[in-house]
Amino acid sequence: MSTPPVPPRPTAKALNCPSCGAALVLRSMDRAVTVVCDHCHAILDAKDPNLKVLETFSEKLTDKPLIPLGSRGTFRGTEYEVIGFQRRTIQVEGTDYSWHEYLLFNPFKGFRYLVEYDGHWNDVSPTKGLPAVRGSSAEYLGKKYSLFQTSDAHTTFVLGEFPWQVRFNDAAQCNDYVNPPFMLSCEQTSEETTWSLGEYIPGSLVWSSFKLPGAPPAAVGVYENQPSPLGTSWRGVWKSFGLLMLAMIVLFIANVGMGASEKVFTQNYVFTQPKPGQEASFVTPTFELKGRISDVEVKTKSNINNEWIYLNYALIDDVNGQAYDFGREVSYYHGSDSDGSWTEGSNEDSVIVPSVPAGHYYLRVEPESEANFGPIQYTVTVTRDVPVMSLYGWAFLALLVPAVFISWKAFNFEQMRWAESDYQPAAAAMGMHVKGGGDE
Repeated sequence: MSTPPVPPRPTAKALNCPSCGAALVLRSMDRAVTVVCDHCHAILDAKDPNLKVLETFSEKLTDKPLIPLGSRGTFRGTEYEVIGFQRRTIQVEGTDYSWHEYLLFNPFKGFRYLVEYDGHWNDVSPTKGLPAVRGSSAEYLGKKYSLFQTSDAHTTFVLGEFPWQVRFNDAAQCNDYVNPPFMLSCEQTSEETTWSLGEYIPGSLVWSSFKLPGAPPAAVGVYENQPSPLGTSWRGVWKSFGLLMLAMIVLFIANVGMGASEKVFTQNYVFTQPKPGQEASFVTPTFELKGRISDVEVKTKSNINNEWIYLNYALIDDVNGQAYDFGREVSYYHGSDSDGSWTEGSNEDSVIVPSVPAGHYYLRVEPESEANFGPIQYTVTVTRDVPVMSLYGWAFLALLVPAVFISWKAFNFEQMRWAESDYQPAAAAMGMHVKGGGDE
């Protein structure tokens, strides 16, 4: 791709403002239709050899451009010069809201605009075709845009030159349609209708392109076509969640299908309080864990009734002595009170020992309980290669919580966006139908 030619430097013509005598520079060559004197603010007819004064407005109505007129910079690969600046204002419920438009010019590329409102910037160019409007939406180049607002805008300050007849207090009805980061704008006057396409850009891009000093003003609030900082939509989040859940279900089915759930040991025991000097602990016969490294479940079932029993376990490799120590309590209580019957605990308990290699093992068991309890019967069962359901439960939560959090953040962002719209609700931005004020 060839580098666009660099436009020639403008040459100041021997022109002077007929109103105040100040020198003028016509930067857009013969394309300027009106030029505004930056000294006396007289609006002049650039096509008239004598620069006829078309209009004057109060010098008190000043507004300093953030990008000085005459600034040159390479913006998105093309060198442009800032030749015009205007402030436009709408009034909502008695309050004025203004934005600023900077007119950029390149002799080979023509005109484009940088539009700034409260630190939010848009790169705006005229559309090459006519968008199709259907109710509260518009379509252009395959994209659908939702109507955001309708307003009557007035030109409240101008400076520099323009390729059209600009006037102070020029009025136009503006309809903005959004599909972040893009925005379609339709401006209608009694003479014409013009469409433009804007793209939200960071202020830092403007600053770096025109090598402006300092930093751009911080953006305030959420702008109508500002893309979500999350970089994705709630639909995308839940689509990813669904795909990951599907993968987890497939993994779960495969795990269950491949799991042997092989019972390798079971034995009934009776615990009685040991006599002084008597050892309560004992070891079980050796049992074999076959196959691959797998989880091992140790289940304890007891006939306790308003009692408890605690068992210190150690699963020990009979060859190398490696031990997996853990303790489990089985307790079960029940009764009734003024609130009715109640239960607490269970007669059963199970624990998973993860990643146990194959080999010959035995259990060392050391039971204990209350001295006044009678004999307690219990059964110890060992099963290898058991699918662990709780892991999938935790994985489900690990996927669900971020999805809910991101969706909440995205929804909150869209609520802030659509709170400024004439066309509620915020759900429109979430991909739902927008019902405009003019809808039936």
